[in-house]
Amino acid sequence: MGLRNWMRLIGDRAAAVALFAFGGATLLLGWLGMSKEVLPARQVPYLISGGVAGLFLLGLGGLFWLSADLRDEWTRLGSIESALGQIAGSSLVDAAVLERTQAQGSNADDLEPVQRSLAVVPSGAVGP
Repeated sequence: MGLRNWMRLIGDRAAAVALFAFGGATLLLGWLGMSKEVLPARQVPYLISGGVAGLFLLGLGGLFWLSADLRDEWTRLGSIESALGQIAGSSLVDAAVLERTQAQGSNADDLEPVQRSLAVVPSGAVGP
């Protein structure tokens, strides 16, 4: 896997880690600058530049990390959906129930429960 593909896949997380690092460094530098000043009037610029900017960068890093997690979840959901689509075309699904479900739409409350027992055996065969 090339660097370009790798960065495309984890670019959000790499950006989040960088933003976390810059946000933490900004908070630390603001605190160090503020701790050297005695007068509160001279501490305010450090508080504004270091504190607010650092918290903003940390929040932005969290947003990027959350974006990467959501993308992972949507990818997993897509693979589950494709697997269910493959199962729908196999003998594991009763075609009459599937057609009735599709005809009724996505309202699951109106569906009649189907009583079946399936057993999975080590060879992968399924039967009643």
